[in-house]
Amino acid sequence: MQPVSSLHVVGVRYLDGRPAQGDEVALDAYVASAVYWDAGQPVVYEEPTLPAARLGADPLTDLALVCGAVAEKVATGLRSGRAVLVTGGNCSHSVGVLAGIQGARGPMARVGLVWLDAHGDFNTPKTTRSGMLGGMPVAVCAGLGQARWRELAGVLAPLPTDRILLVDARSLDPAEEQLIRATDVTIAAVAPGRPGADLGAAVADLAARCDLIYLHVDADILDAALTPNQPTRQPGGADLAQAATAIETVLATGKVAVLAVVAVSGVGEGHEVGVASGIGLVRAGLAAWRRHGWAG
Repeated sequence: MQPVSSLHVVGVRYLDGRPAQGDEVALDAYVASAVYWDAGQPVVYEEPTLPAARLGADPLTDLALVCGAVAEKVATGLRSGRAVLVTGGNCSHSVGVLAGIQGARGPMARVGLVWLDAHGDFNTPKTTRSGMLGGMPVAVCAGLGQARWRELAGVLAPLPTDRILLVDARSLDPAEEQLIRATDVTIAAVAPGRPGADLGAAVADLAARCDLIYLHVDADILDAALTPNQPTRQPGGADLAQAATAIETVLATGKVAVLAVVAVSGVGEGHEVGVASGIGLVRAGLAAWRRHGWAG
């Protein structure tokens, strides 16, 4: 990994495969807060878009096409030698982030995924209870089901499960947890004293086996009190300081090429608190990234 001197921000104004309506307020709040520029690096800001005519009636196809647009922007940033920050959108767009990394670095690049989330997002069509696509992207990245989503997004090779580290995952569906336990996925604790393997040791082990890391942060890693308007909020989550420490633990490896902070809702009762929490997560990530050396 080579040091870089600029930041490429990819702002996603979609929820799954449909344009966000109101819920993208967080993106505007990030810009208004100057949080990207506070990091002290030149910033390139882009938003992937698709013509409305390309979106149809099939939610899975639409989502895959949006992921493909995200992939193009991520790949552009990495090819330009920039650190890439993805904001907005939700966890389903992570398939596009992986596709962008592989588009820039090739299918043989050893990519590690660190997934900070209240959920595992490791469901497949056979394990899901809700059918929610947002509960499947990690499994999709690993090559488990939904091949059309993965292929249209541009993923060149599935992610081996021994390169997936779930952090927290305090709310798992029973069949989803059974599937996770049958793979080489590791679940680590978001903070000392919480369930899971030691985060520092798990991150060090992953970093030693990877060329680069994609660090994904869902706002619901935080306690529900800090994300009161988040549709997937869960009680018992981390506070901002604990989440920031976990983020820094990963960034301290010097191998993070892409950081994503997603699922920050800008609508509903308590949205001011939720957006402030999102800004806090972005600010903590960028400050730690700068301290430990930008990588692209």
